[in-house]
Amino acid sequence: MESGNSGRSKTKSVFVCQSCGKESLKWLGHCPECLSWGTFSETVIAPARSSSYKNFRSNDNVPREILQVTEGASPRFCLGIAEVDRVLGGGLVPGSLVLVGGEPGIGKSTLLLQVSVALTTNGSKVLYISGEESVEQVKLRTERLGIDGQGLYLLCETNLSMIMEHLEKVSPAMVIVDSIQTLYLDEVAGAPGSISQVRDCTLILMHWAKQNNVPVLIAGHVTKEGVIAGPSTLEHIVDVVLYLEGERLCSHRILRGRKNRFGSTNEMGLFEMREDGLREVGNPSNLFLSQYGDASVGSVVVATVEGSRPLLVEIQALTAPAGFGPPRRVANGIDFNRLLLVVSVLARRAGLKLFNQDVLVNVTGGLKIGETAVDLGIVLSVASSFLDRKPLDRLVAIGEIGLSGEIRQVPQMERRIAEAARLGFKNVLVPALATVVPTGGEEGFRLLKASTVKEALSQAFVVEGKRG
Repeated sequence: MESGNSGRSKTKSVFVCQSCGKESLKWLGHCPECLSWGTFSETVIAPARSSSYKNFRSNDNVPREILQVTEGASPRFCLGIAEVDRVLGGGLVPGSLVLVGGEPGIGKSTLLLQVSVALTTNGSKVLYISGEESVEQVKLRTERLGIDGQGLYLLCETNLSMIMEHLEKVSPAMVIVDSIQTLYLDEVAGAPGSISQVRDCTLILMHWAKQNNVPVLIAGHVTKEGVIAGPSTLEHIVDVVLYLEGERLCSHRILRGRKNRFGSTNEMGLFEMREDGLREVGNPSNLFLSQYGDASVGSVVVATVEGSRPLLVEIQALTAPAGFGPPRRVANGIDFNRLLLVVSVLARRAGLKLFNQDVLVNVTGGLKIGETAVDLGIVLSVASSFLDRKPLDRLVAIGEIGLSGEIRQVPQMERRIAEAARLGFKNVLVPALATVVPTGGEEGFRLLKASTVKEALSQAFVVEGKRG
């Protein structure tokens, strides 16, 4: 669609996918790029107009030799929350743009308010920009969290042009935007939250953060698929992408790094949601094993590693005769394809007749495990349920399963075993080729080794168990 005459600038409209940003001259029901349905919406491309916000081009921005570039006085500063500093890679980098995503009500605003306390206690200014709540509503949350508010400035505004003017006046040491989907620019076509508005607003905040060497933290909503709402290019613009996860019925929250230009993305921060805010969990293994007692049928403890920290997690499995139709496979907390692999190996290499059995596997505590080091634990839990046999008391299983039924080594074996011994587990089943030194000093601690799935089954179960 075009309008105007030859003496005026023309406007046109295109159809843009709100998930991935793909443009099309006509409306499409199915996006060929991200395979989403019903995400194309019409966007008007207006001619460029003079903007009311500051032009971020600087005459001082000239090419410089790397030897002439001096590092800042504080390359990173800690936020006082160890779990957040861990995920960030040691602290917040000045001038960085951090995107915090999560479902509505998961605790993003609470986490951002608690992060702001670290700077305000040092006498610095923090500007909290809320586009969803009023100043009075944010004040209520600060009182609930026990934040006195000294040095914390609140601004309820959605017009980014007005926000930029306040940034120049306040000169904060950190800026928090909650959320990016509520901001808009008069010069950009589209409603707040559209692909053009989100992209342009984020670019302006990024330029301001880099030029003023001030970190900016922005909150973003996620879709029902679990990805941050808006264009996927938003994640390419920012420096760090953090996800706050957790089950609504569980009190703990998990902070993960999906992207980090200044550190690793393998770290994980664990919190517990309370009435007075998010509180760090110093010993996460105890949290995930809080309801684990004696050995029971279909339950096995595994040792996984999240970043630099080993965790012990309980895996539960249940097998039951399938009714009408094909048997079902349900995986909660583990990769569904890994469950299919484990069931196939048990049927082919161990002789378990699971072709007519429903197999359900669950990781307790709501944790999602992606590494293959828990394969042996899945094997033992499924076999324990099918054979109706209890595993050894205080047993931890560590190992990857191959298609030939062999048990393969996994990295950081010593740290996993040390964590199991620290929590009082007496039996650790590892691959036969694992070159590890048994943990000493614990009475009754045994290091069991197995090379195949059959051998692991013979060592993991108690003798008095009966076949079901």
